[in-house]
Amino acid sequence: MDMNIDFKKMDGLVPAIVQDAISGKVLMQGYMNEEALTKTKESGMVTFFSRSKNRLWTKGETSGNFMELVSIAVDCDGDSLLVKANPKGPTCHTGADTCFNEGNSSKTGFIDQLRAIIKDRKNNPTDQSYTASLFAKGINKVAQKVGEEAVEIVIEAKDDNKELFMGEAADLLYHYLVLLEAKGYELDEVMDVLIERHKK
Repeated sequence: MDMNIDFKKMDGLVPAIVQDAISGKVLMQGYMNEEALTKTKESGMVTFFSRSKNRLWTKGETSGNFMELVSIAVDCDGDSLLVKANPKGPTCHTGADTCFNEGNSSKTGFIDQLRAIIKDRKNNPTDQSYTASLFAKGINKVAQKVGEEAVEIVIEAKDDNKELFMGEAADLLYHYLVLLEAKGYELDEVMDVLIERHKK
């Protein structure tokens, strides 16, 4: 998190936009001074400088709805921050998921994190990694696993056991992502096909 931040532009403060690390939703915007930034990095909990209280304020210190820090990025001008965090409960004091009154229940953004892990297992394999072992066995084995998982989810779809169905659904999605990586294709390319179909 080495960054060059210009705290002088706004009398020692910079805007900090907080985004859910998994969903990608913008949760809130606050201000940080150097001390708030340091405390955020050291504690792992997003901390602001409250202009109304004139002191440091850790989000959740009263409500218990803390925001666990994932990453911090500084913008190209060095005068604002993008903070990615995992919220522990609603963000807004009104009880809403975000301070912009948007819902934040989607976890589909995790797919991008999972894709990054899969790519890393391909590029930096270890003996302990199941994913790396799939890549080592070659494209035929990966494709076979997708076929096996597809059959298993079809079988579970005929029953009413949600837990087993969800397990197979997760297995299929995971192995499908591995197959895309094994082929050297991006999920965005699949999305492009779907987007084009939707336009017709």
